[in-house]
Amino acid sequence: MLKYSRQGTVLTVMLEGELDQNSSQVVREELDNLIEDTRIRHLTLDMRNLTFMDSSGIGVIIGRYRTLARRGGGVSVTGESAHIRRVMKLTGLYTILDNGRGEASSL
Repeated sequence: MLKYSRQGTVLTVMLEGELDQNSSQVVREELDNLIEDTRIRHLTLDMRNLTFMDSSGIGVIIGRYRTLARRGGGVSVTGESAHIRRVMKLTGLYTILDNGRGEASSL
C-alpha cells in the first residue's frame, strides 16, 4: 500500500524499497487507482526511501506521465538518490518531468 497525500489537484506519493520488475505492476495499479480521479493534474513521486529502480520503474513513471499529460498536468520527482538520478538521466526521463532538470517534451 502506497503512502500518499493530496492537496487540491496535486497528489504526492511516497515510494519505498525497490521499483523493479517484481514490484512495478503493483505500484502501477495503485498509482492508476489514485489518479483515477480526473481532478488530479499533477503527481509528485517522493523517492527519498526508494533504494533501487530499473527500467520497469521508468515505465511506471512514463505511463503515469502520459495519463496526466492528457489532462494538462505532469509528473515530478523529489528525493531521488544518486543511483536513481543516474538511471533517470541515462534514460532521458528528466526531459518529461516538471522538475526543471530538462526541457519538457512529449512521449
